[in-house]
Amino acid sequence: MSNLRIIPRLDIKGSNLIKGIRLEGLRVVGDPQEYAIRYYEAGADELIYMDIVASLYGRNNLSDIISRAAKNVFIPITVGGGIRSVDDARHILRSGADKVAINTAAIANPSLISEVANRFGSQAMVLSIEAKYISSGKWEAYTDNGRERTGLDVVDWVKRGVELGAGEVLITSVDREGTKQGFETDLIKQISDAVSVPVIASGGMGSISHFIDAAKVGGADAISMADVLHYNRLTIGEIRSSALEAGLAVRRI
Repeated sequence: MSNLRIIPRLDIKGSNLIKGIRLEGLRVVGDPQEYAIRYYEAGADELIYMDIVASLYGRNNLSDIISRAAKNVFIPITVGGGIRSVDDARHILRSGADKVAINTAAIANPSLISEVANRFGSQAMVLSIEAKYISSGKWEAYTDNGRERTGLDVVDWVKRGVELGAGEVLITSVDREGTKQGFETDLIKQISDAVSVPVIASGGMGSISHFIDAAKVGGADAISMADVLHYNRLTIGEIRSSALEAGLAVRRI
């Protein structure tokens, strides 16, 4: 059994680390380099960087930030936002990322999932999904930072994405993101049951109990969080210790 991973998420706008609620109302938090090093030194298992205005530029603009981080941070880095081609993926991976997370372009061109997986390995191809609740037990996939509807059922789309070669799934609940109200455990559970690849839960963590629920109820393989870390509501050490006390298989450091 693989360890349950603790993954800080860094949403980036321009050169700044930012944070919003439901992917809107963005506020500057600080220098992403400082936070990345802090989280690495505190024992984070991985980092996720998301260029949250990439759709405005037509491509990901994090290469300089990732290049700087890779000189000081020696854990896996996933980068998403605005990656629309194999060349875009190659550029980000050469900058120091270990994986690319693709949402909008994968929905527009599902064959891109296979192209990236075939070129760089399925472990480097993360299917990123922005989900909004629509009715009992159903969620719809959205694009462009949670702004555009697709009409796609999230679980159906996850299954197809994995069949095409995605080696991991990052599921972000737009409804819960930044609210500190807890993860969409029902959604996470449906996805975890539907595919055999690792599932990263994102959006909603406000307490240790939310972390534990995402793992025990939702079956997440990794849990991503931002607000609770950025604003010092919890530390990675506190999360790890509490997870161990709850019997979760997090890495011991």
